[in-house]
Amino acid sequence: MNIGEAARRSGVNAKMIRHYESIGLVQSGRHVNKYRVYTEHTVAKLRFIRHARELAMPLAEVRALLSLWGCDATPEEVRRRAAAEIKRLEGKAVSLQAMATALRNLFETTAEERPDAPHFEEAELSAAI
Repeated sequence: MNIGEAARRSGVNAKMIRHYESIGLVQSGRHVNKYRVYTEHTVAKLRFIRHARELAMPLAEVRALLSLWGCDATPEEVRRRAAAEIKRLEGKAVSLQAMATALRNLFETTAEERPDAPHFEEAELSAAI
């Protein structure tokens, strides 16, 4: 499929697809006329990248996660690396939830008091950091 179709199917615009290709996150084939050709596998990678970026994941982390699918490591090594990434992401989710709780409390407190005098509980801030 061409870049326009890959963009439509993945939800990633053509400019970003070209960028991801230039930094080596995805690859395309080339027709005889030099136009890029994308596969369903590439579209799946682009969807994964889009989702990770929507979660504010840095490109270095996206690259590390994508490497799990294309690496030459043994299945045991892939499982070990995947388990480490799962643990890291779950820890990040806990931290994000703590930050949401702190902000929710700030919202509720400032609604009752002055909006320019936020109050955070020390435990909430420590958990969020």
